[in-house]
Amino acid sequence: MKSVDKEAVAIIPMRLEDLDEVLWVERSSFRDPWTRTLFEEEFKNPDLSHFMIARCEKHVVGYMGFWLIQEEAHITNLAVHPAFRRRKIGERLLFATLHLASSLGAARATLEVRASNEPAKRLYEKNGFQLVAVRRRYYVDNNEDALIMWCNELAPFRHPWKKQGELESA
Repeated sequence: MKSVDKEAVAIIPMRLEDLDEVLWVERSSFRDPWTRTLFEEEFKNPDLSHFMIARCEKHVVGYMGFWLIQEEAHITNLAVHPAFRRRKIGERLLFATLHLASSLGAARATLEVRASNEPAKRLYEKNGFQLVAVRRRYYVDNNEDALIMWCNELAPFRHPWKKQGELESA
């Protein structure tokens, strides 16, 4: 695939038809990836489970998901294919996902991140997440700790892309 610029990436809701490409991103991003069955189960709970994808031309290059539980968005996954990292695709996915969560009634968001994942930690901190606790030996593949982070105010994410000086997600 060619080099991607900001204008070439669309952030849109994920459909079941996108699953093969989402799995391509998932397997390239995680040591212990979600299975097709796990993703299919998410689609059976549309009031709980919400996913967005980043599409570059005809290809899914990233995705992000969350569960909406009352007024909380629990971020389940954020992944960008390694060939498309460092292009702010993850940040755009995060913004669009938190915008969606806020529009659905979420007042705050939480997530777990590997203690060693410095780029992800910086992304979350830059966007208002704060470290609140540690889950010791949370990740089963290597017993790594998970850092629990919270963003207690989703109001900044309620505004559409254009008001944030970004392209509108279409």
